Amino acid sequence: MGRGCALLVVAVLCFLSHFEGACGATYVVGDRRGWTFNVANWPDRKIFRAGDVLIFRYNPSFHNVVAVNPADYRSCAAPRASSTLTSGNDRVTLKRGLNSFICTYAGHCQAGMKIQVSAT
Repeated sequence: MGRGCALLVVAVLCFLSHFEGACGATYVVGDRRGWTFNVANWPDRKIFRAGDVLIFRYNPSFHNVVAVNPADYRSCAAPRASSTLTSGNDRVTLKRGLNSFICTYAGHCQAGMKIQVSAT
């Protein structure tokens, strides 16, 4: 393979890897209800892939979104260094594996304002 062909192959692979991420599905968490209480079962029967985007829509005066690890998800606790999303219209791109999210307002996670999404 000549140098020109090798460069073309690299360019095509770069384009395809970028294109794959741009074509991921977009999901509004909780559908029409948005990011609210009792959404823990929302991901059921949905197939997610790495690169898909979750949109968390909520009133930022009352809720937030924090990505946590599975242990923190189970305990409804976020580490101090966690990044808290507060726009009310947050976009999160899923990574391969288990993606866990909670609301850290007092009692909200315990009331079901949390989801876990497994992406292939």
